[in-house]
Amino acid sequence: MSAALEKWQRDRERSIAQGLSYPFAQLPVPGQMRQVAPGVYWIRMPLPFVLDHINLWALEDDDGWTLVDTGVYSGASIESWQSLLDNWPDARPIKRVIVTHMHVDHVGMAGWFSERFGCSLWMARQEYLQARLTLADANQPLPHAWRQFYVRAGWNDQAIDAFAAGAAKYVRKFHPLPSSYRRLRDGEHIAIGGHQWKILLTGGHSPEHASLYCADLKLYISGDQVLPRISSNVSTYPYEPDANPLDDWYSSLGRIALQVPDEVMVLPSHNECFHGLHPRIEALRESVGQGLADLRKALRTPARVIDLFEVLFHRPIDQSNPAQYRMATGEATSHLNLLLHRGELSVNSDDQGVCWYRLRS
Repeated sequence: MSAALEKWQRDRERSIAQGLSYPFAQLPVPGQMRQVAPGVYWIRMPLPFVLDHINLWALEDDDGWTLVDTGVYSGASIESWQSLLDNWPDARPIKRVIVTHMHVDHVGMAGWFSERFGCSLWMARQEYLQARLTLADANQPLPHAWRQFYVRAGWNDQAIDAFAAGAAKYVRKFHPLPSSYRRLRDGEHIAIGGHQWKILLTGGHSPEHASLYCADLKLYISGDQVLPRISSNVSTYPYEPDANPLDDWYSSLGRIALQVPDEVMVLPSHNECFHGLHPRIEALRESVGQGLADLRKALRTPARVIDLFEVLFHRPIDQSNPAQYRMATGEATSHLNLLLHRGELSVNSDDQGVCWYRLRS
């Protein structure tokens, strides 16, 4: 048995012990769709990252199909989609793409679908604009303010240069987005295939992450907001260095628990479909509290952002993996910013511009 498979099994067993259950024993076959409810199909698309897959959803509509999320723009994705389209359940066209948020694994192929099928793109406003801004900044030198953000975190020049190179590769996984879109609004209901889907917009993982709840079908398409065995990356980014996204995410989890009942089947963007929404939300909120408690203990002694990776993630994060190093930095910074907003920390810069954080006495 491979190490990856062993970890998958351990994580699955741990989540079951926390009150989660998984209704499907097998994953969808590559290049095919699996029906999970009347008119709702599960697609599993490969990703060229450590997290090697994303779950996408195809919903039967009256005169066509609605897709929720798309995968990255790549030759492998196009090949997978061509295989799916060759075996599509019927001849009705794809008429609409709903994108939960602006990260490349979710929106990367949206422009390809719009160009090929003429379908409309539905996104929250901040998500659409942030995606457009990401593409507009492509191939530009790393802004000075961004470089300083990572200097303050404790990065060296080698790590910053590797990040800049990785950012250039990242934007190539976006197909150009259509120049118009239909805005998703918090609390609105969208009719899809004779059922009403309620849109919930939440902050933290991204500016206005959209998830979809259907009371009729007892389904909740959670995107990256609630995942069964991994936690959403909640990062502070260099374009808004003083933001407090972890507080936004923590609050949004509580709001979801109030609006979406525990009886739903959750359709997440990663891992598998599951039951146990409320226990999972409780576990995620508890993990935030534990992370903050661990930081308070560690910060009795001054530390940089990069010194706190093992405190939060319980393992070293090596700068040889730029994407992982960036996400760890963003997540650690979001924890520190929450404590700063609460007045629990002090922060001082040294002669090199590196920030040192310490618990207030």
